[in-house]
Amino acid sequence: MPKIKFTKMSGTLNDFIIIDNRSLILDADHLSDWVKKICARKYSVGADGLILIEKSEKADFKWRFFNCDGSEAEMCGNGSRCAARFAYLEGITSPNLTFETLAGIIKAQVNDNRVKVQMTDPTHIKLDTTLTIEGSPVKLSRINTGVPHVVIEVGNLSDFGLPTLLTLGRTIRTHKFFEPQGTNVNFIEPLDFSHIKVKTYERGVEDITYACGTGVVASALIAHAKKMVKSPVEVETPGGKLMVYFEFDGKNYSKVFLEGDARVIYRGELTDESV
Repeated sequence: MPKIKFTKMSGTLNDFIIIDNRSLILDADHLSDWVKKICARKYSVGADGLILIEKSEKADFKWRFFNCDGSEAEMCGNGSRCAARFAYLEGITSPNLTFETLAGIIKAQVNDNRVKVQMTDPTHIKLDTTLTIEGSPVKLSRINTGVPHVVIEVGNLSDFGLPTLLTLGRTIRTHKFFEPQGTNVNFIEPLDFSHIKVKTYERGVEDITYACGTGVVASALIAHAKKMVKSPVEVETPGGKLMVYFEFDGKNYSKVFLEGDARVIYRGELTDESV
């Protein structure tokens, strides 16, 4: 394998390895095992995901996004901000840009290390479904913000330790109700009419993460649908704060934006010994 340059970036402590693959040095259709090794912490670079930047006939560029388990995902809110800033810093785009994902065309605006991205319009919104989880009823709401999410309201997130959230998140993520693709799971605590707290069990990472962009958007929209908040919504995650903006016409959500940081951590070069 030739040496491959990469940039390590972080968005609300969600970290990513980003590679300019416009010359197709990597075959994105056969990378699952390689991605798992590169994303393994202590063994290699380590990251929550890997992003390839490729050419697009529909937008300024196309991305291929991979979770750290090697699976390819349609969308990632925190990753999208990092990809947008990377493309701008590399001279691929202007600060106002679009890029192609499996979830559709994404618009973004780069302002130094703050990036605002327009997310795909949400679909499949279902409020207050009750599932039996390990013998107990759990009330949850569902929404797709580029990838599937479940949102569960809790009284006080501080009352739920990480092992409890991890166990419950993993159980719901693999529940037969969500087969075959599974779901991400968000636990939310409303603070006031413009603030919520969120912790997310992220599909593909298979853990509670510092922040999940699509999960933050899912949580804010479900909170609004349940009349807990109004736009804009400040969302507090373990990795920091994000802002969610949206419009609602009484029936549908549109012009959904996610704003937050996208920081360059370091640049490096992968070698044969990286895997």
